[in-house]
Amino acid sequence: MSLVTHRVLTGFWWIAQEAPRDDPYNQAMALDTLPPPSLDTPLPDPEQHPPARRRSRTRRILRWVGAVLAVLLLVAGGITWWALDRYVFEHVQISDVDAYEQQVYAEREANGQDYTGQSVTTDAGSTTDAGTTIEPVLTDTSYTDADTSITITRYVTGSGSDQVVYYVADIQVSDVTQVLSAFADNQFGQNIVEDTSRIAADNGALLAINGDYYGFRTSGILIRNGVIYRDSGTRTGAAFTLDGELIVYDETTTTAEELLARGVWQTLSFGPALVDGGQVLDGIDQVEVDTNIGNHSIQGNQPRTGIGMISANHFVFVVVDGRSSESAGMTMPEFAQLFVDLGAQTAYNLDGGGSATMYFNGEVVNNPQGRGDERPVSDILYVTA
Repeated sequence: MSLVTHRVLTGFWWIAQEAPRDDPYNQAMALDTLPPPSLDTPLPDPEQHPPARRRSRTRRILRWVGAVLAVLLLVAGGITWWALDRYVFEHVQISDVDAYEQQVYAEREANGQDYTGQSVTTDAGSTTDAGTTIEPVLTDTSYTDADTSITITRYVTGSGSDQVVYYVADIQVSDVTQVLSAFADNQFGQNIVEDTSRIAADNGALLAINGDYYGFRTSGILIRNGVIYRDSGTRTGAAFTLDGELIVYDETTTTAEELLARGVWQTLSFGPALVDGGQVLDGIDQVEVDTNIGNHSIQGNQPRTGIGMISANHFVFVVVDGRSSESAGMTMPEFAQLFVDLGAQTAYNLDGGGSATMYFNGEVVNNPQGRGDERPVSDILYVTA
C-alpha cells in the first residue's frame, strides 16, 4: 500500500470514529473522554435522546459508506492509471534509432571493427566479377537481382470452416545483413506502435512481416541490425547470425554481448521455437507468451507469423490468416509442420493474431485480423531491393 493511500484510509477511519461534540447522548457515551462516574451520579438515560442516537448512527453509516466509496475510487483510479501507463502511454528510450545505430557503427569503426561488431580482416584472395550483371526484375509476387531473390506464394488448404489461407515468402540473399529490422516511428521503447505497412514504407522495405512486438514487454534479449537494445534473457529466442544461419537458443544461458561476439545480427524474443534440426519440437502446444489479462492465448487456431531457415541465407517468412470465414488459422503444431514441409531446418514463431501481416512492394499481401485491418505493432523484419 502506498503512503498516500495509507494516509487517506487513516483519515477516513478517524472521521468515522468522531462523534459530534454538541450531541448530549454522544457526549455521555464517549466514556473515554469523561472522568470516572461517581456512585451518586445517575447515568444518562439513552431513551431520553432517541433522535440524537439515530442521527449519530446515520452519520456513522454515511461516513463509512463515503469512506468505502472513496477507497474504491482510489483503487479503481490507481488500476486504471497503471494499465494506461503500462499498455498505452508511450515510453521512449531512444528517440532516433537510425542516428543511434549510426553512432554505434562509427564507434566500432574507430575501434577497428566493421559495423557488425566483428574485427576487420583483409582477404587477399577475394575478387569481384565486375563483368556479371543481373538486372532487377520485379513482378506482383517476386523480385530478383544479383543479391536477392524473393518469391511470394499464396496457398489455400481445406474447405468450409476448415479452410486455411497462408502466404510463404521464399527469400534468398547473398548476405544475411540484407535481413533488417525497424522500429515503429524510428523510436525504441514501450507502447510505440505503427502499422506494419507504415514502418515498411518508411524504411524502403520491399518485403516485410511484423516482428515480435518487443514493446509489449520489458524482458528478452534484443539485438537489431547488430546493435544491442535489451539484455534480459527470459525465454527461448531466435537469432540470425552473420554466417547466414537462423538458430534458436535459451536466452537465460547467455548475454547480448556474448551473442554479438558470436556474430549475431538479429534476435527475436517471442516463441516458441517450432523446428530445430528439421524436426518439430515437443511441447509447443503448451507454451504461452504474454499471459496478462486480456491477451489472447497463442494456442488454438490462430493467425500466425513465423520465420524459418532452409539453408544458409535461404529463409522463409510465413503468415497465416485466421479469425475469419475465409481462413480458420492454424494450431501451433500445424504451423510447425508447415515449416518442416517447406524444408525448414529451423523455425520460430513470432507475434501472430491480429498482428500477423505480410507486406510486399507497397501493398499488404494477406488479410490482417480477418477484415483487412492492420493492428499497429512495435517492429518489423524486412528485406530491401
